[in-house]
Amino acid sequence: MSRPLIGICSALEHARWAMWEQKAALLPSSYVEAVQRGGGLALMLPPDPRSVEDPDETLDAIDGLLLAGGADIDPAAYGQQAAPETVGTVPQRDAFEIALARAAIERDMPVLGICRGMQLINVALGGTLHQHLPQRFGHDEHLRSFGSFDGSDHDVELVHVTKSHHHQGVDRVGEDLLVSGVAIVDGLTEAIELPDRRFVLGVQWHPEVDPGSGIVAALVAAAAQDSDADRGEPGLTAV
Repeated sequence: MSRPLIGICSALEHARWAMWEQKAALLPSSYVEAVQRGGGLALMLPPDPRSVEDPDETLDAIDGLLLAGGADIDPAAYGQQAAPETVGTVPQRDAFEIALARAAIERDMPVLGICRGMQLINVALGGTLHQHLPQRFGHDEHLRSFGSFDGSDHDVELVHVTKSHHHQGVDRVGEDLLVSGVAIVDGLTEAIELPDRRFVLGVQWHPEVDPGSGIVAALVAAAAQDSDADRGEPGLTAV
């Protein structure tokens, strides 16, 4: 039985490895490992200009889409000027992922957005973002330790303790999205869903670094239903 293929959008960053130092397509291994734990096969999706115009070519190759974390989204994508705290944007990545997200939602493909990925879903559906949460809420609870999840746990009213690492967040919620989780500390939107689709979920926290979370496995299970239907195979069960 073949595993469902989960496409994970990757970043473009300057990186160093072995004797090399150059621009690279990057993806933290925690995303890959979470997909594998859930029974899926992970495929990196670096930004591709042709897919901005024809996202179906990419989506035809996968069973589910995972929008990963990373750099701030260019505020031009939601009609704003960049605040001083919004840095390191990669418009090429934004355009690619927005195109994929919209087309995947249109065809009812399972989609999971994590951190930046949740914000991306919101922007793709016409929503906006708070560009710097400390300025909006007056505290740093959403990003306590830069570059680390140590001491990052905070409660979300589902209720669930989450691993949080972000300085931006959802402001105006995108069209037809349902807010299904908020941060207890300040009411910030932490989970969004699209009720009229089989599986479209965005979470502001990082379930891929939480072995006890079943969120990534749920994406894999939803993608397996389409994968098995195409191959005439019985459904998989998420682990």
